[in-house]
Parts: sequence; structure tokens; C-alpha cells
Amino acid sequence: MASTTALFTGLSGLISNSRRLDVIGNNISNVNTTAFKSNRMQFTPTFSRNFTLGTAPGANSGGTNPGQIGLGVTVAGTQRNFNNGAIGATGVATDVAIEGDGFFIVDVAGTRHFTRAGNFVRNPQNELVTQSGARVLGFGVDDQFNVIEGDLVSLTVPVGTLTLAEASRNVIFNGNLNASGNIGTTGSVHAGRAWYTDAGMTTPIDATTDITTTDIYMSDGAGGAVLAFDSSVNPKILTLSGIEKGGKDLGTKVFAFSATAVAGADANGVTMGDLTDFLEEVLGLDNSAVGAASNLGGNATINALGQLVITGNEGTVQDLALETADFVVSTPGSGSGQPLVLQKSNAANGESVRTSFVVYDSLGTPLTIDLSFSLQQTSASGGTTWQFVAESNDNDALQRLIGLGEVTFDATGRFTNATNQAFSLTRANGAVSPLTVNMDFNSGTDSVSSLTDSASNLAAVFQDGSSIGTLSNFSIGEDGRISGSFTNGLTRTIGQISLAKFSNPEGLVDAGDNLFRTGPNSGTPLIAKPRDFGTGRLVGGALELSNVDLSQEFINMILASTGYSAASRVITTTDELINQLLVLGR
Repeated sequence: MASTTALFTGLSGLISNSRRLDVIGNNISNVNTTAFKSNRMQFTPTFSRNFTLGTAPGANSGGTNPGQIGLGVTVAGTQRNFNNGAIGATGVATDVAIEGDGFFIVDVAGTRHFTRAGNFVRNPQNELVTQSGARVLGFGVDDQFNVIEGDLVSLTVPVGTLTLAEASRNVIFNGNLNASGNIGTTGSVHAGRAWYTDAGMTTPIDATTDITTTDIYMSDGAGGAVLAFDSSVNPKILTLSGIEKGGKDLGTKVFAFSATAVAGADANGVTMGDLTDFLEEVLGLDNSAVGAASNLGGNATINALGQLVITGNEGTVQDLALETADFVVSTPGSGSGQPLVLQKSNAANGESVRTSFVVYDSLGTPLTIDLSFSLQQTSASGGTTWQFVAESNDNDALQRLIGLGEVTFDATGRFTNATNQAFSLTRANGAVSPLTVNMDFNSGTDSVSSLTDSASNLAAVFQDGSSIGTLSNFSIGEDGRISGSFTNGLTRTIGQISLAKFSNPEGLVDAGDNLFRTGPNSGTPLIAKPRDFGTGRLVGGALELSNVDLSQEFINMILASTGYSAASRVITTTDELINQLLVLGR
């Protein structure tokens, strides 16, 4: 007798296999979808109808098995295949593939979602987003471009808008200082005509003479006296320009003989001692004992004859070129004059060398530094001692001299020690002040030596810091760091992509648009950097392909089609039997 139960059993087969065809069709449709994970359907039998539960073995019987008839099939669930797909290179900077078990973390309207698809783009706000507009989350950076781990933020890649300037911190030098050169014994010496406090030229001035209250006379060169400084006219403005040091122009400096500050003046004073202090600072003169053997002997003084004597530092590159026309004194309403008539009696001597290089303050302002070395001592036991002088026209303080130190070499010409390997510049432009830069004279293969040569040579082979630069390009490393390249040659980390890992990724809920969200059975996501905790590494400029296996899907489609046809055959056969039963009743 035909059974209506068979109709429903066949129907369950039709429904289940049609659902399987839905899954297979979805897999095949997404064979070219970025990072798509294939799905498969699992079947399970429904309840069975029991005729008997069977009997246990006994003395007279060996036992019987249960008598049951199945009631069809149902869908047990779907299982997603999260195995990695193949990785294909694209060359697009915003494309990223995961080689491992991690997921990208994205923000969709304030809710976190997860995806394996790394085909990101940049929106008008320079944010990294998915194709559907979800913001990519990761770790940001602080003002020093250090990654801030912990809080997830939207990642931005501001190409063309982010600017960067960096202060210099280190300079490395290379070269050779001629050990067979002459030891410096004197700097250049310039003396002016004697100055007197009386027209009879009997009382020479000294360092304490107040030029704002005392008339100053000097010889006119023909046996008479001429008024050099008139005490009744103040302030007196002394302008220095055209002075050269080793052939390098020292710029323009202004000194005012005045008891009060004068606008535009670099310094003010009333005595001749104030003037000599000013000259020592702006000319970079030094006669202090530096180390055990070094003293350049440079100074500016008023001698017993009332002459202004300017003695330069030792070393040929420190030789001063001073002319009478370089010193111009002007007074209100009285025109200008040149009361300092200079004569050069000595030129600077001693083996020396100078190099110039550029450093940058925190605003990216370029500053030119002159570094000179002068031979100070040749040791009887071997080795040489040199003194270095760091100078700059760009120092915003009065002092030209910004660094002094002593460097020693052994009998083989190798660097042994240096004192005060740094210089500092005052900045008045809003940058960090002072700017302190360290100098390294012995950095591995880049080092300064002191061997016999025809001449000394010195060069700065590396200096950090830079002027302003704009982010021009970027790349994503396997650790998720987004490295930005700036037009000034610097490279800095501007963010880091983070990944999430689940203890059961198959428990994630598909949210569409290649996104997943946490499900009751997925577990809590572990947020970490790429390569940590098994999240996997990233491959920049590449995408993960779909892991759909077409050959397997075609086989599954044949099996599902066969199952569907067979189930429909059950329904057809049952229908025929029912019709036969109805014929018997006519």
C-alpha cells in the first residue's frame, strides 16, 4: 500500500539538495571575489519511526535489532572553509593580503566587523577604507612617529598633505688630519692706531675708558691729532661688514656705544672693554685652555699704547682679513667715519682644515656650520693633538663660536679621544632652542685619522635632520607598519594595521560585503599586530584570491543534482502507487 510518508521523505530530499545547490551556486559565483571563503552544506537524517526497539539476547533467543524507518533528510548546517587562498600580486599600494589566520578590523557605522579582503582604497579624508566604505582600524602614531599600541583608530595615509621637518641630532665625519703639518704658534694679528683721551696724545685709553663720556683722539698720520669719537654725540653705532675668516664672510654685525639698548644693534656697551668683548664673540676668537694642550690664543684687547689689537685663532683656516673699511662708525646727524685704521702684522699659521655642512632646526630651517681643526701638539711618545672650533653665522645669539673641543690620536694615527663632541645653536624663530648636535669622529668605517699626508681633509659624511618634506608615497610591511616616504628623503611610520584572531572563525556570522561579525560561537577576537599570536603576516601590493575549488564544486553540483532527481523520483513513484490504490476502489 502506498505511504504518504514517502512523499514527505522525498520532499525533504528535494529541499535539502536545492539548498545545497544554493550554496554551490554562491561558491561558483564568487570564484573571483577577493578573499572569498567557500562554504559547504552538511546534511543530517531526521527522526526515524520505530516499529520495535529490538530485544536483548536471552536463553532462547540471540536478540533482535531495532526496526526503524527514516523520515528524510534535513540541513545540519553550513561550514565555511577559512583556509588561505592563493596570493596574487597587484602592485597597488593600498592592497594587502593576509598570509595566516588573522582578519582585518574595520568600522561600519560604529560597529566592528572583520574581513579577509584587503582591497582597500583612500577616501577624500585620506582614510583607508574597504570597497564598501568601512574604515580600516589599526594603531596610530605619536608626534615622534612611534606606534601607539592599544587603542584602535581609523588609519589615514595623507599623501600630498602630511608635512615633516626634523631637527638634526648627529653628524658623522671622515677624513685625515695631516700629522706632519706645522703646529700653530700664532693667529693673524691686526693693530689699529693708538687712541688717546687727550688731544696732546699723552694719555692712552684702556679697557675701562667710557667712550660715551670721553673724547677719543688718534694720530692723523701727519704728526697731528684728530677726533676719533666725539663724546657729545650719542649713540655711536659701529657696523662691521666684509670681514673674512679663512676666506669666509662673517656677515654684518652692529655694536652701539650706548648705556641703553639701541634698536637694530646686536650688542650695546659704553667702554672699550665692552667693544673688545663684542669683537671676540662676533669674530669667534678664543684663548681658553681646552683639554691638556690646546689654546688657540685668539682675543681682542686694548694694549698699553692704547691700540686695539685683534689676534685671530691659530691655524691657517682661521686667518682673519680685516680692513679699515670693514669698521664704520655712524652717529645721529654727524654722518659716518672710519676711526679704526688697521694694520696686519702677522698671518695665522699652523696646520688646519675646515669643512662646512648643514644642519636643521625643529622647523626645518637650514643652518650652515663651519668646523675647523688646528694642530696643537705632536707628542714625543707618538700621536697628535688637535683642537676643533665649530662656528656659525646662523646662531641667533651674539656668539659666532658654538663649540670647542680637543681631539687626540695615537702613534698609528687612530682616534683615541675627544672632549665636548657637540655644539649648540640658539634659535629665536620659534624652533626648539638650543639646538644641540652631537659630532662623531670615530664611527666604524667612517672615522677621522691623523696620518702624514700632503694636506688635511675633512668632510661630514652623514647628518640627520631635514627641511620640510611632504608625504609622497607609502608602503605596507609584513608587520602591518605603513611606512611613508617624504620628499625630503625621510621615511617614517605613519600607522600600523592590526589584525584579529578568533579561536573558532567558523562561528563568525556573514554580514555581506565580504564582512563578518562576531557570533555566539566565534569567541572573542584577539587584537594584535601582524605576526603576533598566529595572526599571520601581511603582503603589501597583493590580494588574497578566492579559495573556491571549481572542480570540487562541479562534482558537488552533479551530486546535488543527482540527489534532487532521485528524491523527485521517490515522489513520482509514490504518486503512481497512490493512483494504483485509487484505481482499485473504482
